[in-house]
Amino acid sequence: MRHNPKHFSDDPDVFRALVRENPWAIIVSQHDGEIVASHYPMLLDEESEELALVTHVGRPDEKIHGFDGTKEVLVIIQGRHGYVSPSWYEPGTTPAPTWNFSAAHAHGTPQVLDAEENLAVLTRLVAHFEQHVDDPMYLDQVEGAKLARGTVGLRIPIDRFVLKIKMSQDKDPVSVQNVIDRLRAPGPYSHPDLADDMERARDSLRAR
Repeated sequence: MRHNPKHFSDDPDVFRALVRENPWAIIVSQHDGEIVASHYPMLLDEESEELALVTHVGRPDEKIHGFDGTKEVLVIIQGRHGYVSPSWYEPGTTPAPTWNFSAAHAHGTPQVLDAEENLAVLTRLVAHFEQHVDDPMYLDQVEGAKLARGTVGLRIPIDRFVLKIKMSQDKDPVSVQNVIDRLRAPGPYSHPDLADDMERARDSLRAR
């Protein structure tokens, strides 16, 4: 991503918050001369002091990527995003149409988990998402073990990351509030959650 100091963050806690709120990622690697990508749920390794992600891939994705414990991958985490019309800015300004978003590009070398570790990650993934439904169906050890055989568990320690939070930080306060109000209002580009992210970015900027 193009570097912009106004939108850049190197805070690991901001990265962690992005993953917790958006636990779906793209794993990108190069194998046999091709660029390959897979989409999977992704959680933080909350038990580790180092910054790391845990996930799984379905077979045969591990062969497509050639995971062998030595190759670095790129993990892309996409936060909430949405279109911003130039008509929403303060009159008299000449802004361009744009897109507000948050995203991280994280680099690390995946560690392939053994069967027991993989089952633990799958159990945690299912519990993380099932806890929000009316009648959750958690993995038991028997069914979980069967499901795990069709997957390969991964732990990805993050060596470095690039994090961009683009939430109109370069605009005047009135225009920022106008965009927030428009995102909260009904309409084709209504996005209250993105408005929340904008307010959080604005508060963070004021606190510096």
